Amino acid sequence: MNRDVNSDLLSFGLSDEVVLVFGAGSSGAGLSNGEAAALTYARAGARVACVDKDPIEAERVAKAVEADGGTALAVTADVTIEDQVAAAVALSAHELGRPRVLHHNVGMAVLGEVLDLDRESWDRSLAVNVTGCYLTARHVLPHMLERGKGAIVTVSSLAGLRDTGYVYPAYNASKAALNQLTISLALTYAGRGIRANAVVPGLIDTPLVSQQIVKDPDHVSEELAARHSASPTGQMGSPWDVARAALFLASDLATYVNGVLLPVDGGLAARSV
Repeated sequence: MNRDVNSDLLSFGLSDEVVLVFGAGSSGAGLSNGEAAALTYARAGARVACVDKDPIEAERVAKAVEADGGTALAVTADVTIEDQVAAAVALSAHELGRPRVLHHNVGMAVLGEVLDLDRESWDRSLAVNVTGCYLTARHVLPHMLERGKGAIVTVSSLAGLRDTGYVYPAYNASKAALNQLTISLALTYAGRGIRANAVVPGLIDTPLVSQQIVKDPDHVSEELAARHSASPTGQMGSPWDVARAALFLASDLATYVNGVLLPVDGGLAARSV
């Protein structure tokens, strides 16, 4: 499980705190950003609600956290359905305690230029990538405000900041909107003890890449190799890179970090071409 040394993570100040990871499951075989986040928060001592629309995935990740020595709760919810989000937050608070951290990891990528993209796909992309975060924040924030302390970490994408070589305007637009939603949350609630920041992954080797972004299923290995070579480091990052950045942003080590869009991309955002 590529286990970190827990003692190294306890200094992050999340021991016995409750973290809600929305989008904890995986869209295919292999480690996802959500699962890596759930494991990393648990290794820092947090109690983790592993929320996913797929109950099998939610249960699988919760069991992985427990097998790794952590405390976890499997919760099923589709972030585009408000009643399910509200129920997931209520259940997590009842079973684990009031949340200290909201980690919003849910996202989808739909390829296709505007002329080829049907309205249903456009609307679905915005619902999953933006409205879902609005709904999770809407129902988690009251718990944080009652405590007077909390951190929201959204998982965005470099595609929300610049062109990444893929034609997916719905993804570009929705991730850009997610960035601005994160900043709005950060500035609106800063005076009430709540911080909000986004991790902005670049080229990360996750199951979502093979499932949603690869253009030609018959040439997956070639496309993945191209993604590796496109990174300034010569290789894609891993979900652990995203998870560790998220842990920092959620932690007491980042108490004066607010409204930040943090690239985790090996330097790709700094390139002009």
